[in-house]
Amino acid sequence: MTRYALRGLSLAVGLGLWQMLTSLDVDVWLRFSQFPTVTDVARAFADRLSGPDYWTDLTDSLTRILTGFLLAAVLGVATGVLVARSRLAEDLFGPLLEVVRPIPAIALVPVAILLFPSNEQGIIFITCTAAYFPVLVSTRHAVRALTPVWEEAVRTMGGGRWRILGSVVLPGALPGIFGGLSVGIGVSWICVISAEMISGQYGVGYRTWQDYTVVDYPGVFVGMVTIGVLGWLTSTAVELLGRRLTHWLPRTSYVPGGRSPRRVRGVTARVPAGPDTKENVPHDQLV
Repeated sequence: MTRYALRGLSLAVGLGLWQMLTSLDVDVWLRFSQFPTVTDVARAFADRLSGPDYWTDLTDSLTRILTGFLLAAVLGVATGVLVARSRLAEDLFGPLLEVVRPIPAIALVPVAILLFPSNEQGIIFITCTAAYFPVLVSTRHAVRALTPVWEEAVRTMGGGRWRILGSVVLPGALPGIFGGLSVGIGVSWICVISAEMISGQYGVGYRTWQDYTVVDYPGVFVGMVTIGVLGWLTSTAVELLGRRLTHWLPRTSYVPGGRSPRRVRGVTARVPAGPDTKENVPHDQLV
């Protein structure tokens, strides 16, 4: 409860500082007098919630982000495993992927406009591309980092290629895969909002840009807050799913220096003294 209280306090302090600087029109290099106050944004938010456009924009943006992200998750994991496990696949696809990977997904907007018959498909393509490469790279590194002993043990017990994939490769790479998914969902939000601003019809990014063009700054901040909340909720959902699927991993709790370790899921993080620990080694043998 103390941690949640501290998190709530940090948000309250940030909002209070925002309200104070904007209401007092503070201009010390940074021009807070140009910003809307927290109360202005709250009133604009309440007005948006009572209208149908806000919920239409929210539904469109969520549909785009979920469709593109799920496609990127499937394709990124499949490609990452294939490239990590097959030298032929690495030679065939590796150079092409490494050339395309540094290109920002938002720079592909002209390509999406030329390639796809509708803006909706182009936005989903950009969203998918943004999340695809973080998932691909994380999966590839996670699979290559697996210890060969696990695979050899499965082979010794008569397991084939698919058995190794389902029992060793995918479970062992899950922590790395979800690391890439966590990065990918954040990058997807950046790119889907940018794509909606450029070529979208409806969506949170489209509405935010429209508010900016008509100088409705409280509406702009409503869009920014909405994007932040949606990004936080989706990234939290990915993290919780990852914890659920990797519940077998040992969990440790952060312990500030000098404090005794806390018990996590019934297991204490303290390592018991054994024959190889420093306490049982003669002083003259310590290096």
